Amino acid sequence: MDNKNMTEKESLELITHMIQNAKYKMAENAGMPFLIWGYLCTVISLVIWFLLKETGNYNWQWMWFLLPAISFPATLWINRKKQKMARTYIDRILGYVWTVFGLGGFLITWVAVFYWSLPVLFIILLIMGMGTALTGLIVNMKVVTIGGTLGALSSLGCLFIHGFDQILLFALAFIFMMVIPGHFLNYKVKKGGGI
Repeated sequence: MDNKNMTEKESLELITHMIQNAKYKMAENAGMPFLIWGYLCTVISLVIWFLLKETGNYNWQWMWFLLPAISFPATLWINRKKQKMARTYIDRILGYVWTVFGLGGFLITWVAVFYWSLPVLFIILLIMGMGTALTGLIVNMKVVTIGGTLGALSSLGCLFIHGFDQILLFALAFIFMMVIPGHFLNYKVKKGGGI
């Protein structure tokens, strides 16, 4: 279509169509990483909790490092499949948000393991909740924003629950923070092609 011959109505339709395509791509790219990280975090948390409870051997805590070792490559693989579509400004912003929050969480975990004791589950849950809430605000999805807010608020429970049972709260928070929003995003895409 020649830009000189476009009417005002055609221009608005084109802009609306481009926005809908961007929203569709955003939802499609956001749903699977949420599900990968959410389910894997929940499963690993429950396995670690069970093994710690049964054996009392704290070496099972090293299993936490399976999260980035599995989820990060899986997320890259999913996103690589989607790279045929053009990256939008919002895609780049979301990438920056999760790079900063993810690296922050990874750094805090390493500091807690090797240097001094920190309330790691509290901090990680707070950081991931903030990242999820921020993602929801950026893509204007209440379910994602509420899930992230619930995750961040549930981090406070880690300060009051002691021992292995903190891990159960951690697992439950990831269900509300990532699994439910991830399924919702995928449902929205399948149902109507957009957010």
